[in-house]
Amino acid sequence: MKALLLAAGFGTRLKPLTDIWPKCLMPIGGVPLLEYWIDAVRLMGADRAIVNTHYMADVVDAFLARPKFEEFVHPVYEGELLGTAGTLRANREHYRNEAVVLVHADNWCVCDFRAFADYHRCNRPEGTVMTMMTFTTDTPESCGIIEQDGGGVVVGYQEKPSHPKSTHANAAVYILEPEVVKWVVERPDVSDFSTQVIPHFIGRIATWHNDGIHRDIGTPESLAVAQRDKVSRIADTDDAWLQVFHQHPVQRKVNQLVCF
Repeated sequence: MKALLLAAGFGTRLKPLTDIWPKCLMPIGGVPLLEYWIDAVRLMGADRAIVNTHYMADVVDAFLARPKFEEFVHPVYEGELLGTAGTLRANREHYRNEAVVLVHADNWCVCDFRAFADYHRCNRPEGTVMTMMTFTTDTPESCGIIEQDGGGVVVGYQEKPSHPKSTHANAAVYILEPEVVKWVVERPDVSDFSTQVIPHFIGRIATWHNDGIHRDIGTPESLAVAQRDKVSRIADTDDAWLQVFHQHPVQRKVNQLVCF
């Protein structure tokens, strides 16, 4: 199984923090967000992670060039942003006939990632070709909202609805079978995953609910809330990149957010 981590966005709502640092590397508990995601897809069983880059690509590339990611992570620069489905299609040679973990790596997520992957491999309903992670949201108007049957299969989907039918939201973490990738590859006009791919596969999408933490860290306020989440992690004190990162001004600015 391969992983595709989407990390190319501008993080416009996080300004002025993203004027000096990319959103995908924002610190949470002193650790870059993307580092949590790389660890997560390893836990899911991926043997390689493709990371698309664009905004501040040189900073992200330096982060990914650390010895701990050698041979596991493969960065791919996008000169023009392609959209989720477009990026999936553009990198098809990396996964060919394998399942793909597809992640919007600018969200903050804590859960049992092994259980998510095991559900897809062993327990998802027959006939489904994708497993979507879901979470319960307090702001359904700003999310992709699902309707599901008694077996947890998606039977309806609304992207940022004015009148949401539930509070079960799409967490933008998926495991895709090769059939889904093939469908996207064969349709070069498809670029948006939520509005073009998901609707096509309604009735064939399994769901796995995250009862842990799932946060959009797209604003300074939501990033500050994420700093208060208790996450057990031992920092690598010999990591030269991490030592420099801890001295970067973005650390001080994020710490100041928490104090207000």
